[in-house]
Amino acid sequence: MTEVWPGRAYPLGATFDGSGTNFALFSEVAEGVELCLFDPDPDAPGGHRETRVPVVEVDAHVWHCYLPAVRPGQRYGYRVHGPWDPANGLRCNPSKLLLDPYAKATAGEIDWDESLFGYHFGDPEDSPSRNDADSAAHMMHGVVINPFFDWEGDRRPDRPYNETFIYEAHVKGLTQLHPDVPEEIRGTYAGIAHPAVTEHLTRLGVTAIELMPVHQFVQDSTLLDKGLRNYWGYNTLGFFAPHADYAAATRRTDAAASAGALGQQVEEFKSMVKALHAADIEVILDVVYNHTAEGNHLGPTLSMRGIDNLAYYRTVDDDRRYYMDYTGTGNSLNVGHPHSLQLIMDSLRYWVSEMHVDGFRFDLASTLAREFYDVDRLAAFFELVQQDPVVSQVKLIAEPWDIGPGGYQVGGFPPQWTEWNGKYRDTVRDFWRGEPALGELASRLAGSADLYEHSGRRPFASINFVTAHDGFTLRDLVSYDQKHNEANGEDNNDGESHNRSWNHGAEGPTEDAGILAARARSQRNLIATLLLSQGVPMLSHGDELGRTQQGNNNVYAQDNELSWVHWDHADEPLVEFTAAVARLRQEHPTFRRKRFFTGGTVRVPDGGDGDRLNDIVWLHLDGRPMEDDDWDSTSGLGMYLNGHGIAGRDERGQPIVDDHFLLYFNADGEATVTLPPDEYAEAWDVVIDTGAESAEERSFAAGATFTVPHRSMVVLREHREPEAEPDLSVAASVALAQQG
Repeated sequence: MTEVWPGRAYPLGATFDGSGTNFALFSEVAEGVELCLFDPDPDAPGGHRETRVPVVEVDAHVWHCYLPAVRPGQRYGYRVHGPWDPANGLRCNPSKLLLDPYAKATAGEIDWDESLFGYHFGDPEDSPSRNDADSAAHMMHGVVINPFFDWEGDRRPDRPYNETFIYEAHVKGLTQLHPDVPEEIRGTYAGIAHPAVTEHLTRLGVTAIELMPVHQFVQDSTLLDKGLRNYWGYNTLGFFAPHADYAAATRRTDAAASAGALGQQVEEFKSMVKALHAADIEVILDVVYNHTAEGNHLGPTLSMRGIDNLAYYRTVDDDRRYYMDYTGTGNSLNVGHPHSLQLIMDSLRYWVSEMHVDGFRFDLASTLAREFYDVDRLAAFFELVQQDPVVSQVKLIAEPWDIGPGGYQVGGFPPQWTEWNGKYRDTVRDFWRGEPALGELASRLAGSADLYEHSGRRPFASINFVTAHDGFTLRDLVSYDQKHNEANGEDNNDGESHNRSWNHGAEGPTEDAGILAARARSQRNLIATLLLSQGVPMLSHGDELGRTQQGNNNVYAQDNELSWVHWDHADEPLVEFTAAVARLRQEHPTFRRKRFFTGGTVRVPDGGDGDRLNDIVWLHLDGRPMEDDDWDSTSGLGMYLNGHGIAGRDERGQPIVDDHFLLYFNADGEATVTLPPDEYAEAWDVVIDTGAESAEERSFAAGATFTVPHRSMVVLREHREPEAEPDLSVAASVALAQQG
């Protein structure tokens, strides 16, 4: 018989202290709790022998015990005895093995056997019978982990937002086909940590990698029935556990390796973070705290539903059998309950303190702001984050919408939060496909002050993106007018209004040299616009490589070569162009300002006479400042950035001074531009021309005219004498990259 000590009510979960393991589980509704230990036994159901340990100690609704004999690698779960009354939201059933919500690692898979469900298949939906079949043989287990790890002095890079360049990536998709990553670690945390990947990110100037969901998620039965898999991972079940399939150690199938691999995904994840930090790259996690994989009232009983359904999920007031659903996935976490809030905060704190991650992007963050039915930025969750000494100090990024009423909340989050700026994406796409709205474009280029300044935030509140995991890749954005999702079992229909894409004259692949050149130019336009706008740029993985999904704009179920990055088909000129423009942004603080433009005049910092130009000036293509009538009458726009008008000071308290820059955006046919008079600068050097046909360096005097090609972008820097800066390396790199 397993020796059992009383243990402690805190911390929740399974905690190995070097001698034994403490177990603690919250359930206010439970009348009894059994801790279930599983050990290998080929003759037992599911290949594991179950030992049940009654948990008798209860403090403040936390059931706890300490087992001195339990070591890391031990599989476990819970059975909760209590009331069964679905109409009133009570769903306890001890025949269902339940995953610990605080499990720090998992083992095994869920196979969707009928025993996992609280009712019998085929029962009437309004009066189902209780299903008492035992689910243990079909359920994944929690695993006790070894929490000790040698971080070797690892420290978070703690890079300021305005210096951040985010690369959104999928652990498997980024590395599964990388020829320089050893085959045995492709598609894993270890693959992300490989030098072939970190060196590519460093070459691009990336400062943070934002990983799509790595919390333990569950494969959907509806997808498995179709021969598909949940690729994206927005189906979380374990908020503390790294997804096991992304660990090289857990992929081995021989018995000895499997026994030794239990819980090793935690160590592999930590090693990945340590390697990325060594390359000065932050790690941001895309997290899904708005719902779980247990789904709606017809979903399985896997964890929180059977532990304390009403505490963890929001149910419909007049019939607690049903769930509130602001996510489109069947349920919404009950962020109005203190123990649900504790679960989320404990999870966030764990990933920062124990796993050393640098921030979070919150999927459907508006759901977390719903205390009752409306979105409230001052909801309890955001108040807890605000006062938390750990979580409040990392990067916090909101996806500012959900599917509920009032769910689109761009600009509505608290001051320390940043947001995915969907208006930036739509405006920039529209402009470069020939549907310009110049006033809207100017707002997005300048950091979207209209969205964020009222709440005390700064330009870096805007996470700017043109593409993300959801939608077309950059290459497909300029190659398809319609979505082509036949692989998902969908009809091919016109998605133009949603995608804001344009195919340049042919749908999909073509050998037409003119169309290919136009597409390449459009990709350069979009990347340069993204990287040189005020705010924080985010690039979707593989866009710099010319990655295609063959017109599929929703590969959530495509865990195959359609969605993985094909490194052997890399568009090297586009990679070099992206790296060069990112370097320009990194070298010049005018493109990453900490404060919004004021529109006021700026005094020359070296003691020159009087005031000079505003910190920003919007220019007509004929060289004069834009007037009210101009905003509706032209498809081109000039943007003057005054290098002497950068508000704020550097980390040593010194004024921030930079060169002056001119940016011209032409979304129409070939245009003639007249440079502004010499009060802006006496001469200008071209550093980016996305439509250039040669690598020749070009300079122009104030007031000169030059041609901006059809649908292209030109960036000029105030002229410097060669002795001041002999090498226009960025200009040369950009021009040469365009020549291929």
